Amino acid sequence: QVQLVESGGGLVQSGGSLRLSCVVSGFTLTSYAVAWFRQAPGKGREGVSCIAGGDDTPEYATSVKGRFTMSRDNGKNTIYLQMNNLRPEDTAVYYCATPRAPGYGCYGPPRLTTYDFWGQGTQVTVSS
Repeated sequence: QVQLVESGGGLVQSGGSLRLSCVVSGFTLTSYAVAWFRQAPGKGREGVSCIAGGDDTPEYATSVKGRFTMSRDNGKNTIYLQMNNLRPEDTAVYYCATPRAPGYGCYGPPRLTTYDFWGQGTQVTVSS
């Protein structure tokens, strides 16, 4: 059974940092793409970053490039999102996700339609 559990959200001032974690089970990170998405109040879910199973180079949305870093620890079955220089517009619920099948690539910001399994989300609030 595929499961993804996010943690690490919270309230931070503008310019601050947070690190999100997502512990996964039921699939192997070396075979499956994983991604971070976010959803701000009143807006649609937006792809933030992704890593393909057979790759170590993340892709990012333009809005977070240079500020966010996605990484993966295969031994701990965990993916991370290090968020620096946070802005009020980064306020959202952050989700990790994976596709139903292995072998998907990551060629740019993740697309919603590629991902089938989702965590419950973790709230990030950035105050100005």
